[in-house]
Amino acid sequence: MKEQQTFTIKQTAKQTGISEDTIRYYEKISLLPWAERKDNGHRIYRQEDIGIIGLIACLKKTGMSLEEMRPFLAVSADADPAEYPELVELLKGHRENIVSQIASLQQVVDFIDMKLEKGKYRRDCSDENQDSTPVRKSTISRKVR
Repeated sequence: MKEQQTFTIKQTAKQTGISEDTIRYYEKISLLPWAERKDNGHRIYRQEDIGIIGLIACLKKTGMSLEEMRPFLAVSADADPAEYPELVELLKGHRENIVSQIASLQQVVDFIDMKLEKGKYRRDCSDENQDSTPVRKSTISRKVR
């Protein structure tokens, strides 16, 4: 039987883009399971640990708090989402917030584009420009579903 490959904390940090200190912190707050240790006390990680850290990084990019992540980390990676309707609802709500943030950011991009095109200063970045012509709608918001 082939022995599973292990990684040091340094190698794990490099693979995941998460700092060694952050990995230790995630273990300390029990977001990650305690890492196995070598005889010398150094942490060792396996591929499944790297997968969990990757999931944490992905959820973090969405703006999800560490506490909000806990239920997702408790579910097996190959679990059927239909078995966890409460987590599906949490993700749907989180997705709506992100879509709203994208729309808000697109409004800022439209404002910048208008500044670059017209060169006129306005004091805000509302939906309408000074001559009451609506600012063009986002190409991003049309793609987000």
